[in-house]
Amino acid sequence: MSNTYALITGASQGLGKAFVLELAKRNIHTILVSLPGEGLEFVAAQVKALGLEAHCYETDLTQKENIVALAAWVNERFPLSILINNAGCGGTQSFQDVSVDYLDRIIQLNVKATSLLIHQLLPNLLERSQAYVLNVGSVAAYSPIGYKTVYPASKAFIHSFTRGLYQEFAGTNVFFSVVNPGPMMTNMDSSARLQQQGFLAKMGLLTPEQVAAIAVRQLFKRDTLIMLNWVNRLTWVLLKFLPVYIRLPLLTKAMKKELKRTA
Repeated sequence: MSNTYALITGASQGLGKAFVLELAKRNIHTILVSLPGEGLEFVAAQVKALGLEAHCYETDLTQKENIVALAAWVNERFPLSILINNAGCGGTQSFQDVSVDYLDRIIQLNVKATSLLIHQLLPNLLERSQAYVLNVGSVAAYSPIGYKTVYPASKAFIHSFTRGLYQEFAGTNVFFSVVNPGPMMTNMDSSARLQQQGFLAKMGLLTPEQVAAIAVRQLFKRDTLIMLNWVNRLTWVLLKFLPVYIRLPLLTKAMKKELKRTA
């Protein structure tokens, strides 16, 4: 796959950075996208040290014109074979206490950016003999949750959207897949929150590097709904079949406790 180019959003840290380095191990050139000033060049330097290309593009993907400009830049320069929509945001807060900008950013980045970027890059992907799109969701996609509200709804969109694209393009060269990770220790804040949540929250915990390795491996095996480990699978089963009137109050109670600990 030495002539293959992959675009990864949210590529400067955490899972996005792990995806970049995992693809580099597979001899794949990368196009790294993130907000300005997040150290994208540092990640690119690690890829270049392996003798591969790493192209940086800094922009805010919550703005429609920026998404269109990014896609035009890519389509003019690169034969794209892989797109990983990793950029996303969320949080645990009381709905009435958050700002309009907080809500708008989750919707614009998680829903709009993913949808529009795929739409704008699809003609490029369709020109390849084989192409792959991986959307990063969350286990939150499997249930509504109080004190998160918009975030799980946005990830439920990603899950449904990806499965629909998979079926629509089943007869083409473009393969669509979604991975729904659970908690990851991606930074000091997430590590502190997971430590507070006790044994159950940490059970089956994976690092970003492990998630990226499994997800990329399964993507190339054409697995359209990627399960990372037995805990990820068990979570899917429980949240899928446990009645919403049971799981919704349980999950909401857990988030309320998290808010209190944070305060």
